[in-house]
Amino acid sequence: MKSISLDAHAKINLSLDILGKLPNGYHSVKMIMQQIPLCDTVKIEATDGSGIEIFCDTEGVPTDERNSAYKGAELFLEKTNISSKIKITLNKKIPAAAGMAGGSTDAAAVLKGLNELFDYPLSNEEILELCLKIGADVPFCYMGGCAISEGIGEILTPIPPLENAHIVIAKPQFEVSTAWVYQNFKMENVSSRPDTEAVISAIAKGDLKGLAENTANVLETVTEREYPIITEYKNILKNMGAKLSMMSGSGPTVFGIFDDLKLAESAYKKMQKLTKDSFLLKI
Repeated sequence: MKSISLDAHAKINLSLDILGKLPNGYHSVKMIMQQIPLCDTVKIEATDGSGIEIFCDTEGVPTDERNSAYKGAELFLEKTNISSKIKITLNKKIPAAAGMAGGSTDAAAVLKGLNELFDYPLSNEEILELCLKIGADVPFCYMGGCAISEGIGEILTPIPPLENAHIVIAKPQFEVSTAWVYQNFKMENVSSRPDTEAVISAIAKGDLKGLAENTANVLETVTEREYPIITEYKNILKNMGAKLSMMSGSGPTVFGIFDDLKLAESAYKKMQKLTKDSFLLKI
């Protein structure tokens, strides 16, 4: 038996803009994603035989072909013609359906882990092609770091990450379907869009004020309107000293970025009383 364990990191969106809708039904995006320390642990075991098994410690997470990690393993085996029984164990820390790429990052970790386990039969380019077949966030999760994501998520340009900041993350106790959010997005409802170049400059300088003044997540026009608690969480974080408070991805997770640890700790304690899915992270 061969086995490997990997950390599968969550992401937040430091900006999210939608440029239009493509003929294939997907949306053309321009966004900045950053990997954060919050992560799942993905253990992969390969033995003689065939089939894919998923085990997960979190109730409600599918353990069949609906799971993105399963899809990653399936695509890898098909692409490489490798015959093996694959057992995947997911120790989840990233909340599900939260706008932090929890499923996408598990899939990326499976592809990365299987490629290493079987002595790298696929190039990075081939892995990224498989990533995109699973979901738009998977290529970024495979690459990690901080990047501008364009197209439908397949065009990635690495940039220096935001550093030396404290992040408080809070996910309300419900899930949001990414597909539903995009289906209900209407460009005419957008009144504030990010200045992506200004956001990139602010990230490079560690300028949280500049980041806050120039960024936006246009999907808030869908999710925040439907779920006012997102607005409530954003306002709490701002009032407690966050330089920037915004929804990540399609939501419903809200994050606040602080330059003062004590303020971040106070905000974290407040959010812990409101939702069990609260985290305090240092980047």
